[in-house]
Amino acid sequence: MCRLSPQVIPEPQEKLNYSPEKLSAMASRNSNSITDLPKLVESLKNAERSLFYRIYRFYIETGRLVLPDAMREWTTARFGECEEQRIVRVTNKVTYESTLFNELRAKRPIDAKVSEDTHRMIEESKGCPFCNPKERTPADAFGRIEGKHCITASNIAKYDYLHAVIIFKGHDPFVCEAEKIADYLDVAFEWFRKANEYDSRAIYPFFMWNCLWRAGASIIHGHAQALISREPYGRQEFYENVRKWYAKIYGSEYFEDVYAIHEALGLGFMLESIKIMAYLTPVKEKEVVMISSGISGLAEAIGLVLKCYHRLGVRSFNVAVFMPPLGSEDIFITRIVDRGDPSSRTADVGGMELYAGTSVVASDPFRLVEELRSEI
Repeated sequence: MCRLSPQVIPEPQEKLNYSPEKLSAMASRNSNSITDLPKLVESLKNAERSLFYRIYRFYIETGRLVLPDAMREWTTARFGECEEQRIVRVTNKVTYESTLFNELRAKRPIDAKVSEDTHRMIEESKGCPFCNPKERTPADAFGRIEGKHCITASNIAKYDYLHAVIIFKGHDPFVCEAEKIADYLDVAFEWFRKANEYDSRAIYPFFMWNCLWRAGASIIHGHAQALISREPYGRQEFYENVRKWYAKIYGSEYFEDVYAIHEALGLGFMLESIKIMAYLTPVKEKEVVMISSGISGLAEAIGLVLKCYHRLGVRSFNVAVFMPPLGSEDIFITRIVDRGDPSSRTADVGGMELYAGTSVVASDPFRLVEELRSEI
């Protein structure tokens, strides 16, 4: 059972109402940065502001340091003026997601290095087992599912008792074409159906895509993963408890209210029926969260994010799709996050993320949403 004890704020009296024209009007706000959050929140309508404070709290403080003269020139060239740094911390009071933004980091342009070593390693890995999956990978007990752009294999070192690898027919691990992504999702759902026929107790599906070793992939060849189990995975169960608690207290859908806040701040927009957010409390760099009623249109939205990532130099990422149990209808939550330069020897996750439960993030969600919009 999840621990929930956020501050209860009275239901706003003013009804929230977002017109289709509001999206373009909000685009002008996005010359802002995360350090502008106080003025942006205060500029919201009363109902929007109440909704924000129902779910979020934040602070901005100044971190100070004293530079020795001997290192001043080097430090200024590398970091700019850094003796005073504004730190923004945003916390979700419902889920306890928490993120620290450093103005010194966040004001830098959003980019990432693309190492020649990464390209070389991808090329040199051609001819791996995934390049010939029918002969060099195991099948599930109930067989394989094959689509136009992918084929399944049974994971040889399983996470759980029903675990498949969705192997891309192209070797390149970085894919952003909606047609291919749609095929991966369709094949995953057919695999969920077959796995459920094999074990009718298995009704909780999960889809994920780890791209390159920084994201946890052990094989370079492009692939995603499908799992289905007799009970939900921990994060999915946590979200369900949050949603039930929130609906009981406030009479509304938690994720819809989170999206309403992001839209009001200029951090959320719709692509057809998919709600897309540059997340206020990202787990790591450039995290995007989506809400949808199913997988229809989801491939296009994932493709948009990955095209944006590709343009920004991102080559390693995680995609996770949280979905309702088989046979039921509910919302889908998709999360996508940049895992950093594949050639870097520094891990992107450390003690703050693992144990403090608060992520330290360099990218600014307000700048990220500008980049996402430019892909439309």
